Amino acid sequence: MLDLMRKAFLAGLGAMFLTKEKAEEVAEELVRQGELRREEAKNFTEQLLNKGKEQQTQLQETVSKEVNRWRKEWGLVTKAEMAALEKRMAELEARLASQENSGS
Repeated sequence: MLDLMRKAFLAGLGAMFLTKEKAEEVAEELVRQGELRREEAKNFTEQLLNKGKEQQTQLQETVSKEVNRWRKEWGLVTKAEMAALEKRMAELEARLASQENSGS
């Protein structure tokens, strides 16, 4: 049973990269080895896939937080911030040009 738990844990670590077919292969192999009953295989497969989705979400959140931290730490701007600055600059240039034209 401990071996099954170890295999399930290791499979869980890689679950974020598992396809449904690969998860089914893992479950089938455990059935062949007698470490999982056939009626448990479907549930096991679903658990692997769910664990993979959870891990993907956690990884995405972690990466996003780190990127935002680095961006702030390094003083980088986002595309949206850059677009807003470019728009503001274009508006100011237009106002300046308008003032120059009306003043001359």
